[in-house]
Amino acid sequence: MLRCILRAKIHMATVTESNLSYEGSITIDEKILKKAGILPYEQVMISNLNNGERFETYVMPGKKGEICLNGPAARKGVVGDKIIIFCYSHVEDNKLKRFKPKIVLLDEENKILSVK
Repeated sequence: MLRCILRAKIHMATVTESNLSYEGSITIDEKILKKAGILPYEQVMISNLNNGERFETYVMPGKKGEICLNGPAARKGVVGDKIIIFCYSHVEDNKLKRFKPKIVLLDEENKILSVK
């Protein structure tokens, strides 16, 4: 059996831009993506701590410190909002005991504080 399990989380990211004119996605600092093991165009779920919004979109790699809500996602948060970015994967039951998600904790300026 396959179970949908948290594979990666970017915790306490700060929204740096909201771009309604873009086609749609979330732009995330490329270094943060690599540390979390999240690929460009991969699906993610975002939870906004400031307003309670939850939504899904895909990832685009961005510049240092950048966390930008694009397209319709720009309506789900504003600059300064704290968000959590989740990425899930399907894992076989027999691999769950060894499975551990990557957790990337960010500071106020989206600098990496720790990777677990």
